[in-house]
Order: sequence, then C-alpha cells, then structure tokens
Amino acid sequence: MPALTPCLWFDMNAQEAAEFYTKVFPNSRILSTSYYPEGAPAPAGTVLTVEFELDGVRFTALNGGPQFPFTEAVSFRIDCADQDEVDHYWDSLLADGGEESQCGWLKDRFGLSWQVVPRRLVELLESSDPEVAQRANAAMMTMRRIDIAQVEAAARG
Repeated sequence: MPALTPCLWFDMNAQEAAEFYTKVFPNSRILSTSYYPEGAPAPAGTVLTVEFELDGVRFTALNGGPQFPFTEAVSFRIDCADQDEVDHYWDSLLADGGEESQCGWLKDRFGLSWQVVPRRLVELLESSDPEVAQRANAAMMTMRRIDIAQVEAAARG
C-alpha cells in the first residue's frame, strides 16, 4: 500500500501550525517548506506547504485560505499511555486559544480536532463485563479531559 499523508488545509498559518505541532509531539520535525510562485493566488514567496513528521507520521500543512475550515468530522486520536501523557497533550494542544469539548475531545487554536485517549479507558470500554464497560462509559460522558482514576473508580462500581 502506498504511504498516506494527511493534508491539512490552513488559513495561511500552516508554518505556525507545523512548528506548534512539532513542539507538542516528541520525535517530530519539519521536513521541508515550499512557497507560492509568481502569479499564484497568494503573494510570491508566501509559504504554500510545510511537510512535517509527528513521531514518524508524515503530514502536509497547506496554506489554502479561509474557504475550508476544520470541523469535528475529522480528528486525530492520540493514544496515551497514562495520565501524564493525557495531561501533556491536553494542556499543550489547548494552549493559546484551544477549546475543550467532551469525552476527551478538544480543538487546538487552529481549529483542528483531537481525541486525547488513555489506553486504560479503551480497555475498560472494551471490558468483557458489560457492567464495567457501561460504568466506564457513563463516567467518560461526564468529563472533558479524561481522568483515568475517576474512570477506573466508576468502572469498579
């Protein structure tokens, strides 16, 4: 299968977004930058695309303009090992104008949606005991940031 690279359409702040994301995620880097040529829809020399990696996953950030803003229809899920990781990504992605949603979802300051999901939550939601899964789900539904200790306590009953 060929490599898949998400292309994220930004309103002329693609470079700022790529720099932000590569600071939030470990083992990340900017790979390359291209620029609009003369006669393009933006002034020559304006950033057109930024290729970047987030811990080995490649993305393209495109400066396309305001026509196509992000919606919750597309989000990126972050699989977190523990509460420290949940807290790091939650706080970092909300910095400087992000917006909390519910059940571990948020929008960063660029409007891109993220799901900050602890592995333990998934384990409890997939429990072979339907009552454990139901209690974990009910607890999650009351939260914005997922609190693993509270979900575990609810799951135990």
